[in-house]
Amino acid sequence: MTYSIIIILIFYCPAAMWLFFYGANNYYMIYLFLTKIGGESRRNSAFLEGFWQDRTKESLPHVTTQLPIYNEKHVVERLIESVVNIEYPKELHEIQVLDDSNDETRDIVAGMVKKYKEKGYNIKQIIRDERTGFKAGALNRGLEESEGEFLSIFDADFVPDTDFLYKTIPFFYEREKVALVQTRWGHINKNYSLLTVAQSLGMDGHFIIEQSARTWNGLYMNFNGTAGIWRKEAIVDAGGWHYDTLTEDLDISYRAQLKGWKTKFLFDVVTPSELPVDINAYKSQQHRWAKGSIQTAKKVLPMVFKTKCSIIKKIEAFIHLNQYMVHPMMIILALLSFPLIILLKQKVSNITPTMCAILLPIFLSASAPSLLYIVSQKYGYKDWKKRCLFIPVLMFIGSGVAINNTKAVLEALLNIKSDFIRTPKYGIVTKGKKSMEKNYNLPTKLMFISEIALSIYCFIGFMHYANKNEFIFAPFLLMYTIGFFYVGVTTVVQEFKKDLNC
Repeated sequence: MTYSIIIILIFYCPAAMWLFFYGANNYYMIYLFLTKIGGESRRNSAFLEGFWQDRTKESLPHVTTQLPIYNEKHVVERLIESVVNIEYPKELHEIQVLDDSNDETRDIVAGMVKKYKEKGYNIKQIIRDERTGFKAGALNRGLEESEGEFLSIFDADFVPDTDFLYKTIPFFYEREKVALVQTRWGHINKNYSLLTVAQSLGMDGHFIIEQSARTWNGLYMNFNGTAGIWRKEAIVDAGGWHYDTLTEDLDISYRAQLKGWKTKFLFDVVTPSELPVDINAYKSQQHRWAKGSIQTAKKVLPMVFKTKCSIIKKIEAFIHLNQYMVHPMMIILALLSFPLIILLKQKVSNITPTMCAILLPIFLSASAPSLLYIVSQKYGYKDWKKRCLFIPVLMFIGSGVAINNTKAVLEALLNIKSDFIRTPKYGIVTKGKKSMEKNYNLPTKLMFISEIALSIYCFIGFMHYANKNEFIFAPFLLMYTIGFFYVGVTTVVQEFKKDLNC
């Protein structure tokens, strides 16, 4: 082999192996989920039935519901109304609107709070002088003033069902030291566009399979920032909400579990929410999650490794917290697959041991996420076969945001600081309901240029393979081509539409 090939393989092989281990972990998550799903659902139903036989609603604990918001004029009324309508004794339910807004949202909230106070609800608007710590800072302020023994949290884009508390609070009494009860996210606008369909599929894979597999098998599970309930004592014991990472929810989840607290995930309790319909909002959300995950990994993994828990639990924590590292690895493969095959100077169809070693991790890792999403749809929806037809769309968009997320990972690794950028919500559920206001939109970044450029590069590589009838690498390059092109062009198109809406 030439020195050029050796240099390429030095970068290519570790990237391929990382994706291989990521794919292998997907298979492991599916296995853990399938071994527990039947028994878990039966036990939860039996426990709830027994709980309500021994208790009355008046004997329930005091709950504080926290609504951290920032400039949410399109959805804040829907949020407050849905929380007020939650069935729970008024004298036992405090509602805190943690309002950091600096636009007309503040006046809307004030009017809503006044209206429901007059109807006998214990609802408050809490305003801070400075937005220190962003969402984490707002939650800490609410924690200091909270009356409840338990704290339920909903972001502005969520619409909890009326029986949310009756389905969740009982599980704090199922066993000792339960810190967190997390519910599954639903999607009220999942069919709005290809983007929202893809997001809903990706979320389902995380919630239905991964969250279930982790908590049901004693692995570290994370709070998802909303649609869940915390025991106040556990938050205090863990040190409160920190804002040295962009994922305060993931951070406190690990810190609490390292203190010996337990988690509970309710697969059968679905809390509806609104998905981002703007590609820039989606990319910003992904950037925050990716960067925050790596920041949290750097912060808590040293503590995890020092514990006496099993090696499997430590490995799973490492994979869990570093899951967004798949995106830099995807970029490496996208850039190196074309020059690698040229330098090898042989048809890929002539399979050699070296070629098998290169290809096997790719194919195994590529098929694992698709299988995970198929299983999640089968257990989550009656029309699962129809929804599975859109899994390729998820794979394309998942590839297309790789540059965006790679930037986030590198910023975290290099300790580059950035503010918490909220995901704008528009209250858009069906086509034509509302347009996206210019002053609520996130700015378009020039990253779309690199996305389109990489799409062209991958297409050239794809055509090279196709012309020589060498199709082993071709499907991956085609996926990258479509994904980068879709994300890059959609970014430009949506920016153009925003300008027309000015």
